[in-house]
Amino acid sequence: MRADGRRIRTLQPLYILASHIMAERSDAMNMIELDIPLAPIHDYMNETKAQGHHFSHLGIIIAAYVRTISQHPLLNRFVVNKRVFARNEIAIGMVVLKPGKDEGTMNKMYFKPTDTIFDIQNKLDEYINNNRAEGDTNATDDLINKLLAIPGLARFAVNLIKFMDKLDLLPKSIIDASPMHCTMTITNLASIRTNYIYHHIYNFGTTSMLTAMGNLREVPVRRHGQIEFERCIPLGVVMDERIADGCQFANAFKDMQKYLKNPKLLEVPPERVVEDIP
Repeated sequence: MRADGRRIRTLQPLYILASHIMAERSDAMNMIELDIPLAPIHDYMNETKAQGHHFSHLGIIIAAYVRTISQHPLLNRFVVNKRVFARNEIAIGMVVLKPGKDEGTMNKMYFKPTDTIFDIQNKLDEYINNNRAEGDTNATDDLINKLLAIPGLARFAVNLIKFMDKLDLLPKSIIDASPMHCTMTITNLASIRTNYIYHHIYNFGTTSMLTAMGNLREVPVRRHGQIEFERCIPLGVVMDERIADGCQFANAFKDMQKYLKNPKLLEVPPERVVEDIP
């Protein structure tokens, strides 16, 4: 039994075979581009700002993703050593730049499937504020500094972590300190005025999805027989196809876009949380 998930033993044979054919996460990367209309998000931000609430683009996107997981738990699966697991928690990793510097730190935030957009924005703000402080600000910084303190220790420790992870023996304390053991990693490249990219997912750890948010852009759309240009937030999403099939991913992203077109849906907890198969 892993500290961060439980094994799914009722998979269809095709899923089991896929993990043997595509043994590494880098073998199983699928990529999709999502254009998120800006107008509904801005309208919502302006409306709620007048009520005393301050939401960010990133907070709304994360809230929509967490709500999507509550209805599509397959997005919270991961594959280790050719076996598929359901994750015990929703953890999202993100790099935070230090003020006035080109370097940053990375750890992860924890969410519940019942979290509202208010809960998620509060957790995001707290995470950013804590990690913008000077010096080591989280367990990841502490672990990295310890590994680099002795020459050769980092190489040995990383190989040991990989070996223990493969055997499901990695302690929860190490998993909590590792930003690469999470549901998804998200990077806001718009904050450094850069276009979105398709960022690879790592073979190390358990992250099954990586999302990159880029500069705003205008996207042509057809309305009433005419072409109009709509301002959008582009997302580059890279996912491990071994955790779900194409239809399941498509339905999940369709729901996510529904929440982003109407963020007010995220103000209350979901009517029910869909549990992964036992």
